[in-house]
Amino acid sequence: MGWSSRLFLLSGDDALHRLTGTAYTRMLKAQAPCRVPDFAGQRARLAGVTVETADGIALGVRHMSFSVLEFDADGLLDVQRLNVQQVARLDTLLAGVLGPKAAEVTVVDAANRFRARGGAWEPDRPLRRRLEAAALGLGHYPRVRVVD
Repeated sequence: MGWSSRLFLLSGDDALHRLTGTAYTRMLKAQAPCRVPDFAGQRARLAGVTVETADGIALGVRHMSFSVLEFDADGLLDVQRLNVQQVARLDTLLAGVLGPKAAEVTVVDAANRFRARGGAWEPDRPLRRRLEAAALGLGHYPRVRVVD
């Protein structure tokens, strides 16, 4: 048994586009500019799906995460914005687990919650089903075109 990760970018009309892990990693590396012309000047939703596998066969979806990516006019991913959102999401999660920093604090700093919310989304039930099916290899979805 093993695990496999699947990535999908969603366009404004909810069309799914496969994104390879290698391409996403290249997009995240600022030293190697990697453009996504089809999403230039847009905010796109990213779905990350973890699939359990056995002998190369997908058994089922085990986890899904959702982020919002912003691309500039040239199609470059705004990595700094994504990093700020991801750290804010982690801080918000940890605050819920670890509790407040000091008992005497009566004012809640919600800045991280707003940053985190700007970088997250949740699909409705039909879209979630489509994402699960796509991650399990049911259907054909175009691959995101990434240009160096």
